[in-house]
Amino acid sequence: MVGRANQKLRTRTAIVQAAAELSRTGREVTMPEVARAALVSEATAYRYFPDLASLLREAIAGQLPGADEALAPVAGSADPVERVTAATEFLLRHVLSRQGVVRALIAATVVRPGQPNARPGLRFGLIDSALAPLGDTLSAAALTQLKLDLAVVVSAEALFSLTDLHGLEPEEAIRSIVHTAATLTRAALRDHERP
Repeated sequence: MVGRANQKLRTRTAIVQAAAELSRTGREVTMPEVARAALVSEATAYRYFPDLASLLREAIAGQLPGADEALAPVAGSADPVERVTAATEFLLRHVLSRQGVVRALIAATVVRPGQPNARPGLRFGLIDSALAPLGDTLSAAALTQLKLDLAVVVSAEALFSLTDLHGLEPEEAIRSIVHTAATLTRAALRDHERP
């Protein structure tokens, strides 16, 4: 009995490790690819994980960078535009480096909408941290609206829309999104300054 439990644990661990390794490559991540890398059948992988999204969530747990890492280059700055720019560029470069797993998780949430926490919300923490200096500057309503506005733009979906649908090169897409995020932040600050 103990031997069987240990074997199940080893199999599960191998599947999770294979998915984690594949997620770091940036290539497309599928259940058949994960199963091959883990040296198990696809049916075995599905016995341990009901879908690719649940496997990927477990596989990338602990791999996501924190806001401190993202904002390290502007740690001493209280300028929200500079901080939002840094956070946006960091997030988009992270998405590009792991786009296979990001695309798989986006696909899973599109197929099954309405599942809270279906994928990591890295952008929300980055936006909150980038805008932390505005806590006493903008009203709560204005700050909340700016965070929502930025969440639409500072996203993998925006990046993929510009690269996949509009045909921009990744660097062009990043520049465009960073510009838009900075513009939104400046506009919110200007609106606050108006009498």
